[in-house]
Amino acid sequence: MSADKSTKPKGFVRRHAAKLVASAVITAGIVYTLQKGGLTLVPEGGDFAHVRVWTLPLYLVLVVAMSYFRAVRWRFLLRSFADVPTRRVLAVSWIGFAAILLMPFRIGEIVRPYMLREKGKVSMSSATGTVMAERVVDGLFLSIVLALALVFVPTIHPLPEKVVGLPISVHQVRASGFVMLGVFTTAFATIAVFYFARAWAHRMTLAVFGLVSKRLAEKLAGIAEKLAAGLHFLGRGRDAGGFLFETTLYWGLNAFSMWVLAWGCGVVHADGSAITFGEACALMGMLGCTILIPGPPGLLGVFQAGIYAGMTMYFPTQVVTGAGSAYVFLLYVIQLAWTVFGAGIFLVGDRKALSQLSHTPGLGNEDPDSPHPLEGVLGNSDAPPSMDQRGAANSQI
Repeated sequence: MSADKSTKPKGFVRRHAAKLVASAVITAGIVYTLQKGGLTLVPEGGDFAHVRVWTLPLYLVLVVAMSYFRAVRWRFLLRSFADVPTRRVLAVSWIGFAAILLMPFRIGEIVRPYMLREKGKVSMSSATGTVMAERVVDGLFLSIVLALALVFVPTIHPLPEKVVGLPISVHQVRASGFVMLGVFTTAFATIAVFYFARAWAHRMTLAVFGLVSKRLAEKLAGIAEKLAAGLHFLGRGRDAGGFLFETTLYWGLNAFSMWVLAWGCGVVHADGSAITFGEACALMGMLGCTILIPGPPGLLGVFQAGIYAGMTMYFPTQVVTGAGSAYVFLLYVIQLAWTVFGAGIFLVGDRKALSQLSHTPGLGNEDPDSPHPLEGVLGNSDAPPSMDQRGAANSQI
């Protein structure tokens, strides 16, 4: 009896108790700080006075289009070893996006590769490598947009010392944008070197980190090589072009939708002029900076802090705390509602998808025979497929 109890999988709450507690503390801290600074998660009725109601369904349509391209562009990364139907990619992605949003500390990241894996066709490590590559490319793309906005988009003068409602320096906020650019440029350059010059990169890693620990050097080199496998699409011009084009559409629609909703909520400058598209790009970039930090379920508080940090640079305090708070509220609620609804579309109509989600390692009733979420990425097994193996995989599908 005791043996059965010891081998019985722990429930979700027990497995992630520390993360749940930490996320609750983070959320409470951010909410308290916002309220102390004069901001609330739910604005007062008067803050919605300038909202153009017809822009809300327009914003929703743009969010749906943005979510579509965010999801289906993944197929270009997968084609180097598997030709996955677009509908399957869309279903797995929308379910995965909801898991990332709703689970604390981004533990839902594993959902997409786990649900897509298929024995003999799509391995866990191959799918995870493409997800990681997608994350790095997104981070680099967004950080470039943010850096350009910080350099070329005029701010208010003089800049406030602190972000409205938060004890954070505006100069620190601006500096974080350039730090983000440096981090993702370095990350992309590292995995690119491992992809294009793997043998040399492996030797250099062993030479540098081997001075500290040979085992550590081998582990780091192995991880980088596995992640570099996600860049196989760069060797296929059609896939590289398609992925970059749809990535541009995804982020372009994101910025455009944020601009439309801000205009629709009455977010204006001190002289009454409307928000510009460049400012919307800056808001999108600042939001990207904050949500990259693992945080609470629903990104509650973290999401709001990112937008308020961006608006402080371009709009007067009375606008940020008035029409701006309505904008932040609607931006958050509509995105949250659509993300959950989009996942529900496929979960309700696909019992297999619901079963896969419930058995995802770390999330549901874990299958004891299922692989570790990062098996093949952090370990030495399940090496990236060779050209012959990828061709064989394509012929089987």
